[in-house]
Amino acid sequence: MSEQNQKIALITGANRGIGFETARQLGQLGIKVLLGARSAEKGTEAADKLKAEGLDAEFILLDVDDEKTHESAEKSIEAKFGKLDILVNNAGIYIDENENGAPVGASQTSSEIFRKTFDTNFFNTIALTQKFVPLIKKSDAGRIVFLSSGLGSLNLHSDPNSPIYNWKVPAYDISKTALNGYAVHLAYELKDTPIKVNAAHPGSVVTDMNARGEIPLEEGAKTSVSLATLPDDGYTGKFIHLGAELPW
Repeated sequence: MSEQNQKIALITGANRGIGFETARQLGQLGIKVLLGARSAEKGTEAADKLKAEGLDAEFILLDVDDEKTHESAEKSIEAKFGKLDILVNNAGIYIDENENGAPVGASQTSSEIFRKTFDTNFFNTIALTQKFVPLIKKSDAGRIVFLSSGLGSLNLHSDPNSPIYNWKVPAYDISKTALNGYAVHLAYELKDTPIKVNAAHPGSVVTDMNARGEIPLEEGAKTSVSLATLPDDGYTGKFIHLGAELPW
């Protein structure tokens, strides 16, 4: 397949965890995957692992918290491919404060933790997305995926019968709620284009960030991959886990 016809996917935070597995599964579908990572050493190592599996993978320097890398990555992708078909906003942080092994409440979470979490999970993710939207518009069928979390659902958090009702991690949860809101608004803006924008809940995945996870990476990446490869008549502006719609 020529690079002109091949789909090009960019995954942020792709050197490990869900991002790496998302890149692997997209690569297995014949998509060229660009592994965004802030460490050249780790990013190159991750890309080499996928290449060893016979996948078309390439490292690209991209730090969600460094807008200079947004610009350099965008220029590089435009020069090489002239478009971007898939953007998976996978990178994020989880740095909430704890006391006696449990997250502190909303009234006790420091403004510093809120700001740092929102900078990465919301503001800088938005900045990166806005940088790449013009390239995605050059695709015949652009797809934008925001890796969210069920912990971002206000509906589930306010329901006493919900499995997450008694597990609240304020800064992280609310940053994902805000990201969900942006996904809805961006989907609306692009509703008359071929671009589809959705938020993904991967499930409680075992990762470096979530040692208490319950499902393997292979399962956790499936939702992002599905949303990244939606057909032309697929949905947009939805919050999805393994094909099922979740409440905002």
